[in-house]
Amino acid sequence: MLEGCVPWPEEFKERYIRNGYWEQIPLGKAFDRLAEFFPDREALVFGDQRFTYYQLKNISDRLAVKFLEIGLRPLDRIVVQLPNVPEFVFAYFALLKIGVIPVLCLTAHRFNEITYIAEKAQAKGYIISDYYRNFSYLELAKEVRDTVSSIKYVFVVGEESRGNILISDLIIADSKQSLIEQVLDKYSPDPFEVAVLLLSGGTTGLPKLIARTHNDYLYTAKINALHAGLNKHSVYLAVAPLAHNMTLACPGITGTFLHGGKVILTSSTDTATICALTEKEKITNLPLVPAMVISLLNYEMVNDFNLSSLVAIISGGSKLNPEVAKRVKPELGCEIIQQFGMAEGMLAMTDIHDPEEMKYKTIGRPLSPADEIKIVDDKGIEVPVGEIGELWCRGPYTIRGYYQAPEHNAQAFSADGFYKTGDLVKLDPSCGGLSIQGRKKDLINRGGEKISAEGLENLILAHPKVHNAAVVAMPDPVLGEKVCAYIILYPKQVITLEELNNFLLGKKIAKFKLPERLEIMDQFPLTNVGKISKKDLRFDIQKKLESVAKN
Repeated sequence: MLEGCVPWPEEFKERYIRNGYWEQIPLGKAFDRLAEFFPDREALVFGDQRFTYYQLKNISDRLAVKFLEIGLRPLDRIVVQLPNVPEFVFAYFALLKIGVIPVLCLTAHRFNEITYIAEKAQAKGYIISDYYRNFSYLELAKEVRDTVSSIKYVFVVGEESRGNILISDLIIADSKQSLIEQVLDKYSPDPFEVAVLLLSGGTTGLPKLIARTHNDYLYTAKINALHAGLNKHSVYLAVAPLAHNMTLACPGITGTFLHGGKVILTSSTDTATICALTEKEKITNLPLVPAMVISLLNYEMVNDFNLSSLVAIISGGSKLNPEVAKRVKPELGCEIIQQFGMAEGMLAMTDIHDPEEMKYKTIGRPLSPADEIKIVDDKGIEVPVGEIGELWCRGPYTIRGYYQAPEHNAQAFSADGFYKTGDLVKLDPSCGGLSIQGRKKDLINRGGEKISAEGLENLILAHPKVHNAAVVAMPDPVLGEKVCAYIILYPKQVITLEELNNFLLGKKIAKFKLPERLEIMDQFPLTNVGKISKKDLRFDIQKKLESVAKN
C-alpha cells in the first residue's frame, strides 16, 4: 500500500472479502465491464456533448496510455483541479486504470491550498483548466510549479497551453487497440492499493488527505447506488463539484455508471438551470445540498417546468431540516432521500420505503451490514440509546487513518480502529434511525452550558416567517460565547428578536439557549460545496461586535 497510508488489519481484509464487500476488482476495470455490457448506451452528457459507454471507455483507455508514455507511473500522485466537464471524467478513469492516484481539489482552491496539497502528496503532475470563471489556472499552475519541485507535468483542459500539455492532444492521438489492452493489463492496479486521495471537509485550516482504495471505494459507490435505487434507467444530475465525495461516489457518477445509468454534468447551481436540465434530460435522481433543496422549493417559477421525471432528491452534505424534508413530495412530486456521510467513509441513508418518522427526522441507518458504530460521551464510553453522543465508526469503507498524518491519526482514531467523526448524534429508539444533533465543534459554550446550534436552528425554522436559519457563537467577555441567530425571511416578512424568542419559548426550551442577537440577511455565504459557511458568519458577527466596542 502507498507509503504513509494506514491499511486495514489482515483479519478485517479477510472478513470483507469473504463476505463479499470487497470484490477484488479495480475501479477502472469495474467501469469497463459495464462499458462492454452497454457499449451503445449514453453514459455522459455535457451541454451538446454526448458520450456512449464505449466512447467513454475508449477515450479513457487512450488517455491512460498517453499518461504512461509521458512518464507517469503507478502510485504517482497527480493533482486534479477541474470543474464539472467531461475531461474530469476522462482523466479520472484514465488515472484509475493505470494506478496513478488523482488528488481531487476544488476549483476555488488557490495557491495556498494547492501548494500545500501538492507538497503533502508529493504530486508529480497537475491537471487544470486554462481558464474558468474569469480565473487563469495557467498563472496558478506556473506559481505552483515554481514552488513545488515534485511537479514535472502540467496538463491543461482548454485551448491555451503556455508550454504545458493539452489533454485534447492526448485524447486525439492514435494508439493501436491491441497495444492499449496489453499496456492496461500490465498496469492494472492492485485492488488493495490507493485509488484516489480526497480532501477532508474541515471548515478551518488546511485539508487532510483521505486515501480511498479500489476495494473500499467501489463498495462505497455500489452500496450507495443500491440504497438510492439506481438502475440502467437512472439519469443523475451532477451539480456539486465532481471532486466532492457525494458527487463522485455517493452514489455519484461512479454509482450511476456501475448500474448503466446516465450522468448529466453541470457547473451551475442556478435553480432555473437545474429545472431546465431536469425537464430536458428527464433527470430521475437529483443530488442537492440542503441550501439548494430550499432554493428549489421556494423557486417562484418551479411550476413552469416539467419535473415529473424526478424519482428522488438526494439531500446530502449537511442535515436537511424536517420542515423542509416534509415539503418535497407534496410540492415536487418525488421522494426525499436523506444522506449523511463523510469522505472518510461511513454513510447513512434513508430509504424511500421508510416510514415518515424515519425519512423526515433522521438520516436513516448505516448502509452496510458490516458498518460498526458507537455513540460515546467525552470519555469514549457508549451512551444509552436515545442520548446524544459523538459518532464513532469503522467498517469496509471507513479509512483507518489519514495520509501522512500519524499525530492527527492518534487523536482521530481509537486504538481499535474506530474513526471519531466529531458528529453529535442520537439513535432514535422508536425507528432505529440516527439523527444529527450537530458537531462537537458546533456547540456554543455559554458559560459552561453547551447549546447545539443545529438543534436551535431546527426550532427557528419552524417559525412561519423564517425561510432559512443559521446559529453561530458570538464572543462574550463574561460568558465566553452567546448565541447569534442569522435568519433569511420569506418575502415581505419582518421579525424582531423578542418575537423570535417568544416563539422559541413556546417550544419549551431552556432560556439559556435563546439567541441574544438577531441578524437578518438576504442570503447566506456558502462554502464551495453549497453548505452555509458558518466560518464567515462567525467572522461577520465578530467584526460587528468589535466595531461597536470601538465606537
